[in-house]
Amino acid sequence: MKKIYFLLFGLFQTLSYSQTQDLTTLAAGDHVGMNALFDDKDNLYGYVSLYSYGKAGDKTKKFEYVILDKNLNPVANKEFEGDITAASYRGYVDFKGQIILKPSMMDYSLVKSREVFTPVSMVIDPKTNTIKRKIYYDYLEDGTFKEINEPKNWKAQRKENREEKKEKGYNYVSAVGEVKEGGYFAIEYKDYGKYVNSNSIIKFDDNKKELWRYKYNTDGNKKVFSTLSVLERDENHMYCIMKKADDDKKSFSLVVIDMKTGKEAANKPITGLSDTTIDLIDSFSLGYGSSLDNDKTFDDKIVLLGRNFAKYDFIGYARMMVNKSDFTVDTKEINFKPDFASFLPKINANGMVESGYMLQTKDMYFMSDGSVGILTEKYKPAGQYNAPKTTDLVYVYTDKDFKIKNVKVFEKEKTKWVNSDYLFSQYLNGGKDVVFFYRDYQKDEVTRQKKWNLFINTVIDGKFKQEIIPISEKDNYAVTPYVGKEGYILLREYNAKEKFNKIRLEKLNY
Repeated sequence: MKKIYFLLFGLFQTLSYSQTQDLTTLAAGDHVGMNALFDDKDNLYGYVSLYSYGKAGDKTKKFEYVILDKNLNPVANKEFEGDITAASYRGYVDFKGQIILKPSMMDYSLVKSREVFTPVSMVIDPKTNTIKRKIYYDYLEDGTFKEINEPKNWKAQRKENREEKKEKGYNYVSAVGEVKEGGYFAIEYKDYGKYVNSNSIIKFDDNKKELWRYKYNTDGNKKVFSTLSVLERDENHMYCIMKKADDDKKSFSLVVIDMKTGKEAANKPITGLSDTTIDLIDSFSLGYGSSLDNDKTFDDKIVLLGRNFAKYDFIGYARMMVNKSDFTVDTKEINFKPDFASFLPKINANGMVESGYMLQTKDMYFMSDGSVGILTEKYKPAGQYNAPKTTDLVYVYTDKDFKIKNVKVFEKEKTKWVNSDYLFSQYLNGGKDVVFFYRDYQKDEVTRQKKWNLFINTVIDGKFKQEIIPISEKDNYAVTPYVGKEGYILLREYNAKEKFNKIRLEKLNY
């Protein structure tokens, strides 16, 4: 195994610069995954590449991680033992600057069904190149913390829940998380099956001593209840949407909680949008458990983008903007009819464009003045005798008042049996501009053979520019694009049979 000596990221980048890397030479194990790492400001931190060595013990499996900086220089590696039910891990950087390896795929082939358990995450400290199991805590109903070292077997958990429900009439539910400024948060509630109540948000210091408790939905039942969705928090305030329901009647308000005292700093009604729109605006579900990151926090504001609903019909998009200085809420909407119709004449009130195709939201981009870019793709779901299809991408961008400035259509060949040809995107120039990437299977004008092309699209000062790079499989090598450092794209060339697995950075022209 090749040894990689650990150096701090900043120091290493001043000494070395690499544009290519061979993943097969970095470790002796089987390569099981790689992904980009981003810091808490969404800047590219580097990459983590994972390798598996197989079973190590009755409940463990041996892995190795290799950390690459954003120039593809290997800066740290270490072998570790993870849970035997983990097939691979996906990395991310937490607010402490630690790299968390979260199990991304499960492997139950090495355990009996009665021994199945969920693998836990691992924590890498980049300063010391050490790794340990992530520590989890339970907050108990008696007000104490319990450290969780081993994940519970799901059958044992179900049995425990049934016994508690039989004894108390409810299940006590809680979750614990760390606070960036120090200490912990816990949420708790009682789950009666058809409704919940006795909800609290509790803040603790570093020694797990309770500092304050915010209570709501104290006597909630099936018809009358309250919910609280946390939008964002900083060192001063926690910003939340409170929903109060009384049978079919709903009301919403922005609740701002003081982080030092737990008292309400503001409680202001949210209006101007339908109940369904406000109820769902804090998330943007894509189905099948996936969702888009649909908000962005700036120094002076929080901006959210959600679907706009008339009752339960999707009719457009809604923007909610929270002013962090005076806690005012601004809500606006743009709808397929009439707002989109000026640019896409064939669109109907529910976003259908032509021949059974609909606009499927793929990504969204937030600028500091409150303007928003929305990237969609024309998508036709599978029918009884037809494959799912995609065609053109459609980019919609608004002004600071959430009015459509323009709509740009990127014409694309029809693709079957895939849900999208869109790949990924990133901000440019300190978050002022955007670049997004998609692929298209096109016929070469010279050879008349079809091949995959990568389309690189920049939106700088509201102006579009496009670059095209061939990425078709060449000599049995599959080419896969990944996000690169600002101004670059990472391309992976892979051939399993020949154990060829190289990545390289290519500079963008913009």
